[in-house]
Amino acid sequence: MRILALAAIGAVAVTLCACSQKTEDHAAAAADQTGAAATSAASDAAANTSAAAAQTGAAVDTAADKAAAAAAKADRKMDAAAAAAAKQK
Repeated sequence: MRILALAAIGAVAVTLCACSQKTEDHAAAAADQTGAAATSAASDAAANTSAAAAQTGAAVDTAADKAAAAAAKADRKMDAAAAAAAKQK
């Protein structure tokens, strides 16, 4: 992000100091490239955030499934213990 800001500042500085058409053309090209880089970085950040959210959702689903399985197993053990206790009476 800092690099993009520095590049943008550099492009603006070059534009302000432009002395010739060639310099102005280079400054415009640099500004275009800076804009394209910023757009690309924003797109990559959005894609990475989306992927991370999907992975987090999958991890939560897996954890919920494991917790449900553990609870069911605990219920079965409690039922078996209760049945064993009832037989001993």
